[in-house]
Amino acid sequence: MNPFFLIFIVLPAIEIFLFIKIGGHIGAFNTIALIFFTAILGVYFAKLQGIQTLKSGMLNLYQNKLPFYEIISGASIAIAALLLIIPGFFTDFIGFLFLIPFTRKFFFSIAIKNKSKSEENSKKEIIDGEIIDHKKDEL
Repeated sequence: MNPFFLIFIVLPAIEIFLFIKIGGHIGAFNTIALIFFTAILGVYFAKLQGIQTLKSGMLNLYQNKLPFYEIISGASIAIAALLLIIPGFFTDFIGFLFLIPFTRKFFFSIAIKNKSKSEENSKKEIIDGEIIDHKKDEL
């Protein structure tokens, strides 16, 4: 399925559906207050997780290790903060999942497994060879 279709059509439809359902149960004012509360709380937790990831990355650099996990984790925290700022309950839920370190590691392990499987399927047989030129230099 086309990812642009999902982003621009399906995602807003899910958000509008959730606004209507939750607003019907708790009221319009409480729904708006909850949207602002989740945005503020999410950005605060994204800041804390970002600082913690930065410290962990610096520690790895001091130990001469490549901070691969910290780089990917920092990018996912930035995406989570963006999802939390966007008004909506579904995007907030996904954003909070990216903020929790356990679920972040779970998503990374799934992505790495899928990438390694696709690389195994796309590997082609490579034959090493050497070209030997029997011509002598003509000077």
